[in-house]
Amino acid sequence: MLSLRTIRRFFHAAAIEPVAGTVTRAKSNSIQKSDKPLEKPALAKLKAERDPEKLFQLFKANAHNKLVIENRFAFEDTVSRLAGAGRFDYIEHLLEHQKTLPQGRREGFIVRIIMLYGKAGMIKQAVDTFFDMHLFGCQRTVKSFNAALKVLTQSRDLESIDSFIRDVPFKFGIELDVFSVNIVTKALCDMDIVDKAYLAMIEMEKAGVKPDVVTYTTLMSAFYKHNRWEVGNGLWNLMVMKGCLPNLATFNVRIQYLVYRRRSWQANSLMGMMEYLGIIPDEVTYNLVIKGFCQAGYLEMAKRVYSALHGKGYKPNVKIYQTMIHYLCKGGEFDMAYTMCKDCMNKNWFVNVDTIYKLLEGLVGNGELDKANVILRLARKRVPSFSKSQLDAFEFVLSKKQ
Repeated sequence: MLSLRTIRRFFHAAAIEPVAGTVTRAKSNSIQKSDKPLEKPALAKLKAERDPEKLFQLFKANAHNKLVIENRFAFEDTVSRLAGAGRFDYIEHLLEHQKTLPQGRREGFIVRIIMLYGKAGMIKQAVDTFFDMHLFGCQRTVKSFNAALKVLTQSRDLESIDSFIRDVPFKFGIELDVFSVNIVTKALCDMDIVDKAYLAMIEMEKAGVKPDVVTYTTLMSAFYKHNRWEVGNGLWNLMVMKGCLPNLATFNVRIQYLVYRRRSWQANSLMGMMEYLGIIPDEVTYNLVIKGFCQAGYLEMAKRVYSALHGKGYKPNVKIYQTMIHYLCKGGEFDMAYTMCKDCMNKNWFVNVDTIYKLLEGLVGNGELDKANVILRLARKRVPSFSKSQLDAFEFVLSKKQ
C-alpha cells in the first residue's frame, strides 16, 4: 500500500515534468528564433533606399507606421528625393493618402503636408490641401492659412497672393496675425516691390495687426538694398518710436548698409551701441565692421576689432579669415597674413585662390620661402583638393625664387 508521502511525491513530479518540458521547449524555440537575422528598421530602410520606385513602395507600406509618419526628417527626406527624381506623381499619391488617415484630422499634420508640397514645388496641390481641409474633418486656423500663403508666395504671382489674402480670411473666418504680415512683406521684398511691401505693413497695422521687429528688419534690408537709405533710416526711427526694439538681425542689416556706404566709423559706433543695449554682436557683426575698416583703409582699426573678437571669446570664421588675410596682403603685412592663413588652413578652412596666390607672392618676395612652403604644403592637403592648375600656379610662384 502506497504511503501518503509517496503519492504526494508522485503527483509533485508529474506536475513539474510538463512545466519543465514547456520551459525547455520555450528555450528551444527562443534559440531558434534568435537564429533568424533581425529585420532592418523602416527608418533605416527609407534612408538607405536610392531607387525612387522602391522608396515610394517602402514609404507606402509604412503609411500606418507612427515611427515613420511622425518623423519629420523621414517625411521631408522622402519627398525631397522623389522631387529630385521628378516623381511628383509618387509624392502626390503618398501625401493624398496621408490626408485620409487619422492624422489627417490634425491641423499640425496638414500644415506639414502643405509645406511638403511647397518643398516639392507643387503649389497648386498645397493650396488645394488648405481649401479641402474640411473634407477630412480638420479645422482651419491662421496656422494652416499662413502655411498655404507661404507656399503660394513661391509662385511670385502677385494677383493670386493678393486674392488669397483679401478673400480667404473673410470666407473662413480667419484673423491674420503678424506671421501673415511677415510672409507677405518678405514675398513682396523678394519680388523687388518694396513700396507695396511697405504699404502692406501699413494696411495690416490699420486692420489691427501690429508689425514686429522681423517686419521692420525685412523692410529695412530691402530699402537699403535698393539704396533708399532715407526710407531705411526712417523705418529704424519709426520702429523705435513705436516701442519695437531692434534685435541682432536689425543691427546687422544697418551695419551692412553703413559698410557698403564706406561709413566704417559709424558701423563701429553702432556695434558699440549694441553692447550698451545688451545685444551681443555675432561673427557676422564683427566681419562686417572688420571689412568696413579694411575697405576704408583703416587696417590698424580692423586689427583691433579682430583682437577684440578674440578677447570676447569668439573664434573667427572662414569669412573673417578671408577678409583679414586679403586686406593684410593688400597692405603688405605678409607675416600676420601668414599666421592667420596657417591657422585657417589647419582647420580645413581655405581662403580663395587669389588670396593664397597673393600671400605666396608676398612671402617669396620677402625671401620667406620656408613660410611659403608651409602654405603650399597645407594647400596640397585640402579636402576637397585644389585643381591641378591651381596647385601648379602656387608652385610656379615658389619656383621663381629657387
